[in-house]
This record gives sequence, C-alpha cells and structure tokens, in this order.
Amino acid sequence: MRPTILISNDDSIFSKGIKAIVEVAKKFGDVVVSAPDSPQSAKSHSISLDSPISLREFDLFGKDVKAFACSGSPADSIKLAFNHILDKKPDLVISGINHGSNFSINLIYSGTVAAAAEGAIHGVPSIAFSITSHDADADFEATKIYAEKIIETVLNSKEKDICLNVNVPDINYSEIKGIKVCRQTKGAWFEEFTRIDHPNRNIPYFWLTGKYVNFEPEKTDTDVWAIENNYVSVVPIKIDFTDYDMLEKLNKIME
Repeated sequence: MRPTILISNDDSIFSKGIKAIVEVAKKFGDVVVSAPDSPQSAKSHSISLDSPISLREFDLFGKDVKAFACSGSPADSIKLAFNHILDKKPDLVISGINHGSNFSINLIYSGTVAAAAEGAIHGVPSIAFSITSHDADADFEATKIYAEKIIETVLNSKEKDICLNVNVPDINYSEIKGIKVCRQTKGAWFEEFTRIDHPNRNIPYFWLTGKYVNFEPEKTDTDVWAIENNYVSVVPIKIDFTDYDMLEKLNKIME
C-alpha cells in the first residue's frame, strides 16, 4: 500500500513552491494537501481561537490529489487535516517549499516549520523544505531533486520521532556540494521600526525591519554555514523546549 503524504505550507495553497513539492511527493505516495488560502509567513505556531476557519476544496494538483484551503494558519491547516480531512494518520507530513530561508532563529517564526512541527506533535515523521530565494518565480529544480532524496530517506528509515528543517541554497544543482546534517545557528534579528505618521490622524504607524546577525560565523557545523558554503542544510528539530543543561543546574541550585 502506498503511504499517505500530507502537504502544507505558509505561502498559501496557490504558491509555486507547494506545487513543486506535490510533484515530488506523488512519486512516493498518495498526496493530500491542506494549506492556508493566503500567505501566512512568520505566523509561527499560531492557531485560530477567536474566529471560525473556513475550508474549501480545490482542484489544483490533478484529480489524484485532494486539496483543501483553509482560512487559518499553517498549524490550523494540519490540525484540520488530522481531525476532519483524513480518515487515518498520514505516513509523512511535508511543509513547503517555502520562498525564503528558515535557518537559525527564523525557525521559531516560521509558519512553514510550524506546519511540520504540528505533524511531529501528532507522532508523524515531518519535513519542512525552504529555498533561500524570496522570488515568487524561484527555480525549484535543485530543491526538488534534494527533496526527493530526503523524502525517500525518511520514509525508508521507518523513524517516527523525526522532524527535519531543510534549507536549499538558491543556486544551480551542479553547484550544490551535497547534504550537510547540522545544527541551528545561534543568531538573532536586530529589529528596527520605521515610524510613519498618518497625515489625517494623530496615530503613528510602524513598519518592522531589521538585520540578521550571526553570532558564530566561524562555526562549520551550523545551518547558516552550510547554506553559505553551497550545501543543503538538514537540521533535526524537536518540540521539547526544555533547557536540559539549565535543568541540571537549577536542580543543584534549588536543592
């Protein structure tokens, strides 16, 4: 029996990236798509509690792929799929292909990663795919090739407790050196807010901008280093936020 593969993203069900990953996933199993009906970038793991969520079926990927668009967040779309669309747990959850990188601290803001994490919460192997290009017409060919390799590896591994954050550099396939399994880079966004005063109201408005700073640019075991050196970065992630080093220290301090 072919595995069931659930696909979502945060760029919306109408994005080029989700179409690309559906094409790859169809080689491995029966695909069901549940994704937001509008862009939901940087929504992280938000869920809709103060309003109902609409759900509409679309014929976007061919008659062999059931596809549903919801008015909620990426996490909402996965929850709906598990609770309403699917009649059994899928064998794999895939999120992406996201337009723009999701390495380092971006991981905690990413709706793409959140959709994969929601799959992991349900005990299903999950993968988030991103390309380091924000271009709506980005070339996904190299990403598709590596996505195929990674999907096959995860399915064959039979690992249930696995969630991967994958980033692919926006370069030609021939220039990519391979896959580097690595860790999340320590870094942060230093935010700035541009103030705009409304001409007719006494209310200021602010646009968020900022600059990313890598705290460990010399480290060669990080996702940022991998991408900057033409590797596909693969970071295993988990839902448990516990700081185990601090846990041990606190146990000693509070005895």
